[in-house]
Amino acid sequence: MMKRASHNNYKVDSVVIVSRLRSLHLLMVLVFVYFFLMTTQFPVLFRFLGNQHDFPTRFVDDSTRPDKPTRILSRLDFRARDCDNSSIYKTAMQAWVVGSELWAQLKEKPKEEAHAAVSPGNETAAFRCPEKVSVTESEFDGMVGLPCGLTIGSHVTVVGQPKKAHKEKEPKISLGKDVMVSQFMVELRKERVVRGEEAARFLHFNPRIKGDWSDKPVIEMNHCYRGQWGNAVRCEGWRSPFNEETVDGQVKCEKWIRDDANDFEESKASLWLDRLMGRRKKIDLDWPFPFLEEKFFVLTITAGLEGYHISVNGRHLTSFAYRNGFDLEDAMILRVYGDVDVHSAFAASLPTSHPSVAPERHLEMSSEWKARPLPYEPVDLFIGVISAGDHFAERMAVRKSWMQHYLVKSSIVVARFFVALHERDTINVELRKEAEFFGDIIIVPYLDNYDLVVLKTLAICEYGVNFLSTKYIMKCDDDTFVRVDAVIEEARRVNSGKSLYVGKINYYHTPLRTGKWAVTYEEWPGEIYPPYADGPGYIVSSDIARFIVTEYRKDRLRLFKMEDVSMGMWVEKFNSSRPVEYLHNSHFHQSGCFDDYYTAHYQSPKQLICLWERLQSEGKPICCNL
Repeated sequence: MMKRASHNNYKVDSVVIVSRLRSLHLLMVLVFVYFFLMTTQFPVLFRFLGNQHDFPTRFVDDSTRPDKPTRILSRLDFRARDCDNSSIYKTAMQAWVVGSELWAQLKEKPKEEAHAAVSPGNETAAFRCPEKVSVTESEFDGMVGLPCGLTIGSHVTVVGQPKKAHKEKEPKISLGKDVMVSQFMVELRKERVVRGEEAARFLHFNPRIKGDWSDKPVIEMNHCYRGQWGNAVRCEGWRSPFNEETVDGQVKCEKWIRDDANDFEESKASLWLDRLMGRRKKIDLDWPFPFLEEKFFVLTITAGLEGYHISVNGRHLTSFAYRNGFDLEDAMILRVYGDVDVHSAFAASLPTSHPSVAPERHLEMSSEWKARPLPYEPVDLFIGVISAGDHFAERMAVRKSWMQHYLVKSSIVVARFFVALHERDTINVELRKEAEFFGDIIIVPYLDNYDLVVLKTLAICEYGVNFLSTKYIMKCDDDTFVRVDAVIEEARRVNSGKSLYVGKINYYHTPLRTGKWAVTYEEWPGEIYPPYADGPGYIVSSDIARFIVTEYRKDRLRLFKMEDVSMGMWVEKFNSSRPVEYLHNSHFHQSGCFDDYYTAHYQSPKQLICLWERLQSEGKPICCNL
């Protein structure tokens, strides 16, 4: 019996040991599966849930891993091709050499010295501007500098004399006829940002003394932003309708006599006759067109709350409402040109400081606006935002608007600014400071030039390919508002295995042979461009971006001065070996903002903030017309 009991005890002990071993093995397997899921599958699962249910976080703990090092200099390296002597390559090579020197000087400058150069409260007397500016006829060279722009109440006065009419020499206007012309332009402009870029015109005031197609004197007012003209306001001698919005209570167009001065004399005679006869009926006294050939005029532009007000010889003539939400300080140049002799110009009640020499007025150095470090996990979309060195206000507005989207804050989408170096050393110092603090700026080391924006696009592709694992790469401008969720959903419409090109696609566009966007036959001999998406916002799949970078490094990539057309050329070349899905969508707007937008272009910093606030409060994309 003792043996039997011992045997039974042995069996029980064996079963217990085996059971414990199995439990230990099972526990080890569970631990292994747990760590495997935590490191690979769970982040993907939570990321998917975040996409579906708008979770604001990524559910990935990066605290135990070192962040990727912050890089503020692009690795793009421009090498001029010996076989290509076209103007764009020569310009690019020169800009790259100068930019490399500027960057070397910027790196040598001690950080303490750089940060103290334009720090808050450290504006020296050299940065202060005069309250008034005046020039005489001998000093006037077509432009008058307004060092710190304008402010409410500022006024600019021009004393001039229109020239005698002359025959129109431009065949497109004269159409072979003897057309007499006498006209001049008075403009308030922004200081040129980069070489080759057309300066923004906040006010374009154009009296046409001999008229145009109406054969009557006319005044046209307009604005031009980044090469795009707005809707013109034409004053043709009729007072603005009563139901039309006024500007600070002033009508946009006053009435004047549309015929000759004899009518004016008759009006005065009628007025005195009626007074003599005791008539009390109110009679409207019209004034003649204030600009006459070889007759002096005194024109004054006053900055009001809602717009510019123009008076001539002491009488209000026209008013022009502010557009695009520009700050008055940006109107830093008065330009007068055309058929006119300027005898003097005077500006007064001017501001004494300007944000271009005091970027702290725009930059909010708060950790709230800092970018998150680059993630180790794949991202769905990388957005490269093209910007200029002194666009402090534009970048800050982007940080405070669509870059606050939960998809960006959770690193499912990553956004970075791509900026070239500025001619002015103080701008570069502040740019470096901004880049180091916010961690969202990539400096492409060439001297900024309007014809070389294509290099920034290349830098976006290079960065997206080499520093991230992403499905799609988007390019946009710093005056573009991006609905991040709508843009991603648009890209996801196409099977993820396909190569993709998304945007507002232009088909069968012909090159312009004259004007600002003129293209020579040497630059592009074809009669139409390849299909291309408008530049303010488009997407390519990462395989296309990788192809572009590879072709560039092999000196097989063609550069073109219009960056959006360049991308169309590159995609067409890629399409010759692997099919590309071209996805056209008109919600990627080029010419401004329209409700239900995916991207809205030509938005001022104030409008960017307004669009974001409306999107948050009303839950739908509604434009802001400031």
